[in-house]
Amino acid sequence: MSSVPATAESNSVPRRFAVVGGGITGLAAAHRIIELATERGERADVVLFEASSRTGGVFGTMRMGEYLIETGADSFITNKPWGVDLCRRLGLESRLIPTDGRYRRSLVLRKGKPVPVPDGFMLLAPARMGPIMRSNIFSPWGKIRLAMERFIPRRRDPGDESLGSFVRRRFGREALHRLVQPLVGGIYTSDPWKLSLEATMPRFLEMERRHGSLIKAMQVQADEPRHEQESQAAGARYGLFTTLANGMSELLDALEQRIAAHGAVRRNAAVISIRPAHESNGAGANIPSRWDITLADGTHETFDGVVLATRAPIVAELIRGLDAPLATLLANIEYASSAIVVTGHKLADIAHPLDAFGLVIPYAERRKILAVSFTSRKFPNRAPEGHAQLRTFVGGAMQPELMHRSDDQLIELALKELRSILGVRGKEDFAVVCRYVNAMPQYYVGHVDRIREIEMRAAQHAGLALAGNAYHGVGVPDCIHSAEQAAERVLMTAQGGSL
Repeated sequence: MSSVPATAESNSVPRRFAVVGGGITGLAAAHRIIELATERGERADVVLFEASSRTGGVFGTMRMGEYLIETGADSFITNKPWGVDLCRRLGLESRLIPTDGRYRRSLVLRKGKPVPVPDGFMLLAPARMGPIMRSNIFSPWGKIRLAMERFIPRRRDPGDESLGSFVRRRFGREALHRLVQPLVGGIYTSDPWKLSLEATMPRFLEMERRHGSLIKAMQVQADEPRHEQESQAAGARYGLFTTLANGMSELLDALEQRIAAHGAVRRNAAVISIRPAHESNGAGANIPSRWDITLADGTHETFDGVVLATRAPIVAELIRGLDAPLATLLANIEYASSAIVVTGHKLADIAHPLDAFGLVIPYAERRKILAVSFTSRKFPNRAPEGHAQLRTFVGGAMQPELMHRSDDQLIELALKELRSILGVRGKEDFAVVCRYVNAMPQYYVGHVDRIREIEMRAAQHAGLALAGNAYHGVGVPDCIHSAEQAAERVLMTAQGGSL
């Protein structure tokens, strides 16, 4: 988009923008509004409203002695460019560190024992069949069934399909239950029989449509130098992750500092409604040209544009008086809750060598945990010498009842599983529970159509934009991309806007 030179009026009277929600999405949206306005020679007054006492949402970095602990995401993927690009613009690019190449692989639990995920297995499909055939994850019949995928006809129905249905149809029951479900569950904490393939893994849907077989498609890609290099490297996907040297809070702090220098960050400032502020068009008619925000303390403020960067059900309540059908669509997006039990241990107290980045747990194993991340194997300085930091994931859409347990009960549960699976013994150095209540949106079948309808309705409200992980992706780069797109939309459609 090309910018239009600012007028003298735009330089003298700044437009006001509000961002509701102080998580990574809200921070990135507020920063991008300021950034774009500055590039165009405009003055923008940006206020970020956060209902709680701290920004960052589930993100955060804390010190526990010599341990560096993440309370939310501990890294982000680099093949989606928006996270790295934001770090570059914030002057943080030199602070990014890669994963430790010595441990770039994952494990999966099989009959109570951790075994390696076959080299080159890319979430839903194998890049090479050799490692699959040598793996003890599958039975002989399971391996034959998986290899038969190249002969399975492509699906003719163009409609959405669940990830569970897709994988079982193409690769068989064992591939789904023993490998794909735990790998994908570690990302979405979701039921694969409800999860939309089109919304979460459209790459594999396109592979089937173009090549008729995912195995054939992976072989075609392997003929290209980049894909060949990645498919031959054990755990290549795990090398695509990065983080900040002193934790993800470096990103949050940099964003908040930029925003505070050009606007305001208000904590403990809960927004309870958003309505159009009508002004006369000079012909006796009132038109909605600005937005009136009501806070929980009863005060009102008016803005030219608003970005709603909080969870979909909260957005639904904020705009119900404005657009009831849109609110209903947003309220129908389901969420799951989960928790991470972060613990520190002496390496001498762990029987398993922790020779990987982590372990995923198939639901079929009937365990009480979803996965364990070996955080101190992924990145340096996450644990003191001779110690290890583990992040054990609990709950999700398939075990929601576990979230009713107390913190002490979750710690006891996690340690019991760690003893059984990894041979952890002795007294832990520390244990911290990080809860994510209704934090993970569930991209169920039909999600793409639902979001398309939401965006069509939202586009009817000039100067109002939605952003967050409920729409087009749950990862950190996805949230940043959503935020920056919303910032561009609200600048373009707000009163007096032009791009």
